[in-house]
Amino acid sequence: MNNVGLVLEGGGMKGLYTAGVLEFFMEQNLYFPYVIGVSAGACMAATYLSRQKGRNKKVNTELVSDPRYISFRNFLRKRELFGMDFLFDEVPNKIVPFDFQTFHDGAEQFVIGTTDCETGEAMYYNKHEHGDDILKIIRASSSVPFIAPVVQYDNKKLLDGGITDPIPIQKAQDDGYQKNVVIMTKPAGYKKESNKLSSIAKWLYRHYPNVADRLTQHSEIYNNAISYLYSKGQKENFFVIQPSVQLPVSGLERNQERLVHLYELGYNDAKNQFEQLKEWLK
Repeated sequence: MNNVGLVLEGGGMKGLYTAGVLEFFMEQNLYFPYVIGVSAGACMAATYLSRQKGRNKKVNTELVSDPRYISFRNFLRKRELFGMDFLFDEVPNKIVPFDFQTFHDGAEQFVIGTTDCETGEAMYYNKHEHGDDILKIIRASSSVPFIAPVVQYDNKKLLDGGITDPIPIQKAQDDGYQKNVVIMTKPAGYKKESNKLSSIAKWLYRHYPNVADRLTQHSEIYNNAISYLYSKGQKENFFVIQPSVQLPVSGLERNQERLVHLYELGYNDAKNQFEQLKEWLK
């Protein structure tokens, strides 16, 4: 276990699958020395590392009907579909409090992937050096292009980490964790299709041409990560948990029942693979 990491893909509301997997891990007291996530994966990881059972489900299913969480009203008012102030300030500080103390006291490394708007390169921040600003960094990592504004942090302008490194397995290996459990929000065989919004990206991010380029190349970036994950030389290094069935849940899903079903699928998939995972960890 000391040399095995945990890698978490993003996916917006599809992250409820990851929440279900992590809930089962918490029940089994299964924690990894190194955790890296982007976007929704980073969000779910924070509650996992604060060891707050049930919190991810409560925040992301019970509050989803609140227009402050996700709505076109948010977009009209602030040019963001997800209410970022609500999600990264009101919720963790007032509504469903986040246990900052337990999070900070945990021995696990926690790395969050973001995208630098100026360079178009991945930028990573870790809990050890940036723990006091963890909510702002996760907010940056979760700032999905087109539906969320740029976040300023560390003298940089940042966006969604999934743009540049959607499944950060190679970063985990670069940090010394050759073997990793990988939680994905897409089912087996998924391939990302070419971005149909490339022309809009070039206009909307004309001040950040490197981001526009990454958005245009995003399907290639994503599919290359999948190819690496299952490549002959790497396949044995990864234990993948991903949806065993494809549920009709979008990245912007607001239907509470569908989100609960996705959460339960993640929990049950983890439960069903747990004996196999324990053998692999040996």
